Amino acid sequence: MGVAGSKLEKALGEQFPEGERYFGFENFGNTCYCNSVLQALYFCAPFREQLLEYYSTNNKNVENLLTCLADLFYQISSQKKKTGVIAPKRFVQRLKKQNVLFRSYMHQDAHEFLNYLLNELDDILEKEAKTDNETSSNGPKLLQENGVHKEPTVTWVHKTFQGILTNETRCLRCETVTARDETFLDLSLDIEQNSSITSCLNNFCSTETLHSEDKFFCDKCCSLQEAQKRMKIKKPPHILVIHLKRFKYIEQLGRYKKLSYRVVFPLELKLDNTVEEYADIEYSLFAVVVHVGTGPNHGHYVSLVKSHNHWLFFDDENVEMIEESAVQTFFGSSQEYSSNTDHGYILFYESLGTR
Repeated sequence: MGVAGSKLEKALGEQFPEGERYFGFENFGNTCYCNSVLQALYFCAPFREQLLEYYSTNNKNVENLLTCLADLFYQISSQKKKTGVIAPKRFVQRLKKQNVLFRSYMHQDAHEFLNYLLNELDDILEKEAKTDNETSSNGPKLLQENGVHKEPTVTWVHKTFQGILTNETRCLRCETVTARDETFLDLSLDIEQNSSITSCLNNFCSTETLHSEDKFFCDKCCSLQEAQKRMKIKKPPHILVIHLKRFKYIEQLGRYKKLSYRVVFPLELKLDNTVEEYADIEYSLFAVVVHVGTGPNHGHYVSLVKSHNHWLFFDDENVEMIEESAVQTFFGSSQEYSSNTDHGYILFYESLGTR
């Protein structure tokens, strides 16, 4: 622990960022899925800021996933040492207590954990806002005078990660366009061999024709009609989380298989053909959760994180500096069978626009 810490401090030297802390996490038996995601979230600046602010203002005497995570982030940020190892024991215990899925020592899915965590934090914040609203005599009432509920609370989890997708369906007979909006906290993309994030996003937003048994019921025509369907990003989030669907169910095998495909993810990402009004929006990569291994039911998770223009490699207790050029070694394999089993799985991009 001390050797790794001093090695990292030595590598950064005078460039060690003022006030920053780089701590590995102890593994409690297959909790690498949790450790890798928490490291990515810790180095997500707007998320960390909001969580530490929550820690400093929260005066409720309750324990939940939000308070345990806030405690953990404060514990890291307030360390006297610059580097070392922390045991996220309370957080992991709370996680296992709340969700039976994470209780076993079997290999867990980092994306499922991230999804569960963000939704759980959001639910807690919404409930707290509702309680505060009801107990505050001077605060805005939850119900309008006519008894209709107001819009749901927009939490800082929403403000950080939530985007809006528009599902458009155009009837090919009457040309009527039906649009339905849906929110997302991350985008799950199908992947192909020797592709890129841009091509995966373009496929995600490509036009699909609905015909034969898949015809669309058009309200205007009052009948089933052939139609064209398209998904577009209506409002991109501040933090864009992209999940690469590396685990695919193969019917012939009767099980899931890991796709080791080479998918290039750039350090700077531009959303061009996939968004409605935000064509010039640019994102910068700041974290990657990597799956190490050949299958979905075993393996290991590590994370790559960009902090103050340095790239760091987090593997449970171990933290070390890596060159920016090393990020491309995690794109995947261009051949089916390769000795390289370290593949980018969840990508975290921050918008270069104003927050």
